[in-house]
Amino acid sequence: MARLNASELAQKGKAKHAWIIKGRAKITPTTLVAAPRRRPFRFRNKKVFPLWPCACPLRYCPSLGGTSCSDVNFEKEFPMAKKRKTAPAKATLARDQAAIQLNVFDGTRQPFPSGKNLLIRILDGSQTQLVSRFYKKSSFEFDVPFSDNFKDNYTVLVTCDGYRDAGFFPVKVSPDAPSRVDLMLVPRRAKYRFPSWDELKADHQRFADFLNCERDVGTARTRYDELRQSREPALASLLNLTAAMSGIHLPVGTPLDYFRQIEWAASLAQDRFFGFADAEIVNQVKTAWKQGEFEPEASPGIFHDDATSSYKQIQFGEANVQLTFHENTVKTIAGIKCIRVEPDIDYYRDPAAHALLEVIPNTLSHGLTDPQVVYVLRWIAGRHAGVQEFDPGYALVE
Repeated sequence: MARLNASELAQKGKAKHAWIIKGRAKITPTTLVAAPRRRPFRFRNKKVFPLWPCACPLRYCPSLGGTSCSDVNFEKEFPMAKKRKTAPAKATLARDQAAIQLNVFDGTRQPFPSGKNLLIRILDGSQTQLVSRFYKKSSFEFDVPFSDNFKDNYTVLVTCDGYRDAGFFPVKVSPDAPSRVDLMLVPRRAKYRFPSWDELKADHQRFADFLNCERDVGTARTRYDELRQSREPALASLLNLTAAMSGIHLPVGTPLDYFRQIEWAASLAQDRFFGFADAEIVNQVKTAWKQGEFEPEASPGIFHDDATSSYKQIQFGEANVQLTFHENTVKTIAGIKCIRVEPDIDYYRDPAAHALLEVIPNTLSHGLTDPQVVYVLRWIAGRHAGVQEFDPGYALVE
């Protein structure tokens, strides 16, 4: 084949069908300037440089004595040639719109059953109500305005007859991606569904090991069964705290790893329990405080008699674990110096809210923190934080 020059072919009206095959025609600067070319590909073990967007091989090109290029099966002639992939057009969201994905679950941590009337209310940061409507399903997506200011902190509330209300604030929205909200509705008079001791060991071995921290499995089983039969709120609180502490990562291990004894008698209540733990737990929690995982409580003796120090987890907006140390009460267990420890879970992280909305009302009414409320708050907080689902081993049912 004679040397092809794009400028010469252009003068003869042939440039639009010209192909350059390496080894048979020389590529010159004139060629590159005269006609734009696409990416090369291989044809019969030779590199092909198309000068113009024409899909015909040389022998078919009418300008070079071939047949009509409209008859060419490009994919058949060039099975090794790669088609240029066109990126799919990205759906662009309006910058003044955002979305909220709402999912409602029941006390077994499963999607709320369809058919029941759920009243969904959504308010923006200025407390303007945008949604107030009944639905009969458990998953929703709502389009809401995006203002790029305080109004983007939404409140989502769910109500259903016979169930405790649930909600979350703030739901911060953005036009870049939907904001997900998972809420749990439990019956107002919910019943506990606890696993048997064998079921607890099978599904939550770590919990069973903690309850058996004294290494007497027979006694641990007996005490667990007694709580199931006669002190359900106390057992729920104990399992709530066990599950929550299993998710706290100290510099070495979790708080569960340091306990050597649980006080199963009078100290075991529906809002806390007492036990003895290796004294090293104090240093571990202080180190975690310096790393930003805890906050110390000022004057811990006000709310906790004989307490020497107290630290509250600050990972979640609600239902954080508080570890209170009574370092003046010491016991030696299996040759290890142990101090008395008092774990509990507060509804609110903020000290003022905790005092005004929890401590003072409970003091006036002689009430205690409700383990069912703790269960719901801690589950919702964990879903919002994107951590492993809170599963204390039991469920709340009708």
